[in-house]
Amino acid sequence: MSKKVLAIYFTQSGQMGDIIESFTSTIAGSDVVVEKVRIYPETSFDFPWTGKRFFSVMPDCVLGRPRPLQPYILNEQQYDLVILAYQPWFLSPSIPISSLLQDDKFKAVIKDTPVVTISAGRNMWLNAFDKIKKLLADAGANHVGNVALVDRHSNPISFVTIFYWMLSGKKERYLNIFPKPGVSDQDIAITAEYGKSVARYLASGNWDGLQNQLVGQGAVRIKYPLMVIEGKAKYIFMAWAKVISKRKNQLPWTEAFKYYLFIALFIGAPILLTLDTIFVRPFSSKRIKNKTLHFLLLNRSYDS
Repeated sequence: MSKKVLAIYFTQSGQMGDIIESFTSTIAGSDVVVEKVRIYPETSFDFPWTGKRFFSVMPDCVLGRPRPLQPYILNEQQYDLVILAYQPWFLSPSIPISSLLQDDKFKAVIKDTPVVTISAGRNMWLNAFDKIKKLLADAGANHVGNVALVDRHSNPISFVTIFYWMLSGKKERYLNIFPKPGVSDQDIAITAEYGKSVARYLASGNWDGLQNQLVGQGAVRIKYPLMVIEGKAKYIFMAWAKVISKRKNQLPWTEAFKYYLFIALFIGAPILLTLDTIFVRPFSSKRIKNKTLHFLLLNRSYDS
């Protein structure tokens, strides 16, 4: 009997659709049927964004508040594997994917089912990954693998290029000077190799060791400076989200958050990293190693 695989995802720009096509190209075969489902929210998140629209979703995104999805059809009630692909928004899973993971219909599908996650974002995916792990655990899913795709350019450069793409809808070189935004074509293509690894474990039915193999292939990489920034930023984002969500007129507050974000990235982050390099990193090797393994691997805790 053929193995049944569900690849379910949300996309605005189409990038995640390309990733799913590449990743599943080496999983589908004569003995594996891959069902690909794109979900849509009832209220569309138009692409390209406007700046106002983008920042307006921040509170609900960070607080994990679900929004209704359009009806989606699944051919099966149970699968041998579910591939869940998502984007980090504001250090959290995107609202459509967070909503999906809180949907009773989908939670019933993934209960006791192996799940491989794929994220595609600018570069900060760690906190979103932790939230995804919790949502999967709450649903009773068996999280067996993770792939984290990012824009490999530096933090300030990718910040500029992603905003250009987000506000223009054009995945091209801004001013013909900056690099193309998003996950590179090469990194999208190499996901087919990660798919081969998943296919071998799917065939055996034993998922032990899959994440170690994916890490060995480079499917997940940790940059220490970004780990430091996210470690502090998650608390600040949560504080902003709670404050903004309580306001009747949220626009002035989301505008203030926007300017805070620019200042934090270009001024605050360099100061934070300098202080960390001097006062923290030289004395925290064990904690840093444990924290890195927490994000590289699955269901592993670390000493905070």
